[in-house]
Amino acid sequence: MRLSFSKSKNATSLYVIKDVVENNKRTTKVVEKLGTLDDLEKKLNGQDPIEWAKKYVQDLYEKEKEEKREVIVKYSQSKMIKKNEQHLYNGGYLFIQQIYYALGLHKICNEISRKYKFTFDLNSILSRLIYSRILFPASKLATNQLSKKFIEQPNFELQHIYRALEVIAKESDFIQSELYKNSLKISKRNTGVLYYDCTNYFFEIEQEDGLKQYGISKEHRPSPIIQMGLFMDGNGIPLAFSINKGNTNEQVTLTPLEKQILADFNLSKFIVCTEAGLASINNRKFNDKDDRAFITTQSIKKLKKHLREWALDSSGWNLNNDMKTYDISELDDEKYKDRIFYKERWIKEDGLEQKLIVTYSIKYRDYQQQIRNNQVERAIKTIDTNPTKLKKNTQNDYKKFISKTHCTSDGEIAEKEIFGIDTELIKKEEAFDGFYAVCTNLEDDASKVIKVNKRRWEIEECFRIMKGEFKARPVYLSRDDRIEAHFTTCFISLIIYRILEKKLGEKYTCNEILTNLREMNFYQVNGEGYIPTYIRNNLTDDLHEGFGFRTDYQIVSTQQMKKNFKVTKK
Repeated sequence: MRLSFSKSKNATSLYVIKDVVENNKRTTKVVEKLGTLDDLEKKLNGQDPIEWAKKYVQDLYEKEKEEKREVIVKYSQSKMIKKNEQHLYNGGYLFIQQIYYALGLHKICNEISRKYKFTFDLNSILSRLIYSRILFPASKLATNQLSKKFIEQPNFELQHIYRALEVIAKESDFIQSELYKNSLKISKRNTGVLYYDCTNYFFEIEQEDGLKQYGISKEHRPSPIIQMGLFMDGNGIPLAFSINKGNTNEQVTLTPLEKQILADFNLSKFIVCTEAGLASINNRKFNDKDDRAFITTQSIKKLKKHLREWALDSSGWNLNNDMKTYDISELDDEKYKDRIFYKERWIKEDGLEQKLIVTYSIKYRDYQQQIRNNQVERAIKTIDTNPTKLKKNTQNDYKKFISKTHCTSDGEIAEKEIFGIDTELIKKEEAFDGFYAVCTNLEDDASKVIKVNKRRWEIEECFRIMKGEFKARPVYLSRDDRIEAHFTTCFISLIIYRILEKKLGEKYTCNEILTNLREMNFYQVNGEGYIPTYIRNNLTDDLHEGFGFRTDYQIVSTQQMKKNFKVTKK
């Protein structure tokens, strides 16, 4: 910042100017017009205007160094804006960027780059794929344009993104193992318990090809799908994933990925927690050796008759830290509404000894009854108003409670199907209300096993975030390697989001966090800095406190924003 003179025929004007960089070109900008020498002499009552101006400029310089200068910005009502000139940028990505660099992903990219010796900037591409997946999820073509929304501009082209996807797919296993090692430095990883689950993602195509195969879609879509298996640690942070063909049996996907974890992650002692559909006898036996164990949900309906009768028997129930046994048919609903009763026994099937733990909860019973009552109401309404909808139904479909007959009440053949409510099925379903079961080879207290199993919802939430907030589906890529790279970036994005969530104390919902980050926009004033256009609130305060830098001043100088960049890239 310095003093400048502009001489004309009639006067000499004094200005405060400074050097700035605009569009990668160095130029000067007028910070403030001080006035003409004649005007200043009149205002300063005989004081030397040039000496006064020099001191004024020095004071401004000191205030700017201390980030205390008041910024004066002038706009003209008659001056048109320039074509294609961008002024609004997102700065919410900076918090994501800090975690990205803390996880050493830039170093992982550098190591991969040295191996393949390509010329494009893999770190710039991968980081923008992840920032965009979390904040502005879109196709790779759109992501190339959306990357320009961030304050720090990208230095790659669309062709580089597709070339980078090929490399990311080849190095997916390496990225996962290195990411886990690096994550230990910044976040607690509870690898004593690992949760595993599978989901699938659909494609807007009709032809099977490679990984894209017709299979049982969780969205019940008649489209080819691919399958994703995911391991999550006991703190809710993803650990490893695999991509399989859409027609693969889910049960055979667990062991290969678990073997990879054993080999690449230096882990050997842990409990694998799964749902019943993934707990084949082979998977259980695989985790019944060395220092591994399993906990898996168990369908009471599918138990052998004598075990099912034992599980549903109202007597012989326990409460944690209570020596008394209870008969659940005699319980006071209000008194025990929030308690979980349990019974347990060891069983041996297919050469495997395991403990069967059954729980009973009044609250869970009421919840199941409410769900079924709603389904029955829908069934009655459908019979009365739109019987043409009564076609094939699924296990959890309300239409399962509708019975069909071709006979009248007198036993005569009816011309049309007669619909009614299947009261026998409702009665059978009611017998299982409130009950829940798991199998394990652990000898731990039932309460501990139940507590571990209750956190399975978090891996289901991981899939919901990827499918919902990150819009990982439908997948618009066709090549298998690019598909795997797409899910590698989704996987990394999920890890970063989970760490961010925990840094905020898990006080906010996913929607609250992502909405605030997306809205953290800044208006760039050339040569001066960035004016926040977002609403400051408790969440943004927590972000700034947790990450060690601030963007919520009335204007953030260009120099200060550059310091923020450095903070996020340590």
